[in-house]
Amino acid sequence: MISTGENAVRAGGSLLRRVRSALDPLTTLPAHRGQADSGWLAVTILCEPQDIDRDNLPEPLAELGDRIEARVHAAAGDKGTELRVRLRESSPGPAPGRFSGTDSQSDLRSALRRAKQLIEVGEVLKVDPTPHGERASTPGGLLLEAWTRTAPKAGLR
Repeated sequence: MISTGENAVRAGGSLLRRVRSALDPLTTLPAHRGQADSGWLAVTILCEPQDIDRDNLPEPLAELGDRIEARVHAAAGDKGTELRVRLRESSPGPAPGRFSGTDSQSDLRSALRRAKQLIEVGEVLKVDPTPHGERASTPGGLLLEAWTRTAPKAGLR
C-alpha cells in the first residue's frame, strides 16, 4: 500500500517535471533531440493519405511556408492519415512566451490543430468561451479568461 507521504512525493515530482518542461522544453525531450526525427508534432486525420498534398497544405500551415517541414503517412491500424509537421529551425524561446502561448512552437501547434479541422470538417470550429455573458472579475474568473485565450495554442504537452 502506498503511503500518503509517497503520494505527496510522486505529486511533487510530477509538478516539478511540468514546471521544468515549461521553463526548458529540452529537459524533457528524448536523447535523440539533435537527430532528424525530433521536434515533430503530429495529428491523426480522418481521411486518406492521398487526400493531403504535402506541397499544398491547408492555409493555417501554408502561412508558415518554408519555416516548416511536413510528412504525410497512413496512420497505424488504417485509422486515417498522420500529418506531422515541425519547424525547420526551432529554438525554445523565453519561458513567459511558452506560458502565454506566444512562442513559435505554440503557433505551429495551433496551425496544425486548425489544419486538421479544415481537412476533416471544412471549417475551423470555435467555442464561445462565455455563452452566459461576462465572467465576474474574481481571481478564478480572471485565471479562466487567461487560460481560455491561451488554450487554442497550448494543446497537450
